[in-house]
Amino acid sequence: MSRTVAVIGGGYGGAAVAKALQPEADVVLIDPRDAFVNAAASLRALTRPDWAANMFFPYATLLTEGGRQIRDRAVSADPRGVDLASGGRVDADYLVLATGSSYAYPAKPGSDTVAEALDDLRRTHKELRGAGRVLILGAGPVGLELAGEIKETWPDKHVTVVDPATELLPGFEPEMVADLRRQLAELGIEVRLGTALAAPPATEPGRAGAFTVTTGGGEEITADIWFRAYGVRTNSGYLADGRLTTLNPQGQVGVTASLNVAGHDHVYAVGDLTDVAEAKMAGWATRHAEVVVANIKAQLNGERPTATYRPQPHPMILLPLGTRGGVGQLPTPDGPSVASPAMVAEYKGADLFTGRFVGQFGPTA
Repeated sequence: MSRTVAVIGGGYGGAAVAKALQPEADVVLIDPRDAFVNAAASLRALTRPDWAANMFFPYATLLTEGGRQIRDRAVSADPRGVDLASGGRVDADYLVLATGSSYAYPAKPGSDTVAEALDDLRRTHKELRGAGRVLILGAGPVGLELAGEIKETWPDKHVTVVDPATELLPGFEPEMVADLRRQLAELGIEVRLGTALAAPPATEPGRAGAFTVTTGGGEEITADIWFRAYGVRTNSGYLADGRLTTLNPQGQVGVTASLNVAGHDHVYAVGDLTDVAEAKMAGWATRHAEVVVANIKAQLNGERPTATYRPQPHPMILLPLGTRGGVGQLPTPDGPSVASPAMVAEYKGADLFTGRFVGQFGPTA
C-alpha cells in the first residue's frame, strides 16, 4: 500500500523533496501558489519585466510522476497530518515542513498566482522607470543586489542605500568586502552606513512620488521612490498552536542532525523554518532536501535512516551586481574562498539560477 508524504510549502526545499519522492510515495504538495518561485530572480524581474516569466515554474511541470498539489494554506499540523484553511485535511505517514520565510516585496512576490505576480512587477517597474532618485532601506545582500540591478538597467539613476548598521556584510572576508565597496563606488551607488531614518517615507514602498526623509543625525535625503530591503519573517504561524512542536523565539522549528522535527521520527523540516545554525539560503534548503529525501526513502524501504546534515562552518554568498559584476565567498576544505566578479556572474549573475531550475523542475510557463 502506498504511503503518503505531505510536503507543506513548495519553495526551494519543499519542491525538491516533492520532486524526488514522487516515484516512491503518494506525494501531496500543499502550497497556495500556482508555481514554484525562483525568488533569486525577483529583483531582475523588477527591472526587466520582459524577462520576469523566467522566475516561475508551474507545479504542474514539477509534479509529473503521480504527485499532486493542493492549492491551500496549512493552518495547523499534528504528527499525523495537516489541517487546511479551506477546512480540509491531509492525513499523511510522513510530513515535511518547508514553509520557509517571508520578505518584503519585490525580493519575494506578494501574490499567489503567476499572472498577479507579473502584473505587480510590471506596475512597480513602471513606477521605478520614471523615478530619478531611488532610496533603498537596508544594505544587506538584497538591498545591494537591488541597487546593482537598477544601476545596470538605468545607469543615470541616483541610488542611495541606507542602513543603521556600521559594517558592510559583517562576518565576510575583508578582501571580499573591499571589492564590494570598490564595485559599488564604480557603479555610483551611494551607501550610507550608520544611518537610521527619524521616520519612514510618507509614500508607500514601490510607489513613485517625491519625498524627503530626515536621518537620525539631522540630514535630509530626497528621493522619488523607495524600497524596503530588510525584515525576514519565518512562516511558522500554523505551528503556533503547539500540536506538533514548540517554536523557538525566532519562530523556528528545532531539528535533529537527521532534520527530524525533535521528537518525531516521521516528521522533517527543511530550509528557513529550521533552527539549523547557518545563514538562511536557498542553497542550504536544497541540501536539507537531499538529507530528508534519503531518510524518507530509507524508511519507505524498511531501512534505518542514516543521512545527517552538517551546517557549513563559514558563511557563503553570491551577490551579483547586475549580470557582469558582484562579489562572492565560497566554502572550501581550507576555509572561505573569495570569488571573482567573473565567477559570480558565471555561477549566478548571468541567469540567476534559471537554467538550473529548468533542469530540475521543467520549463517555465
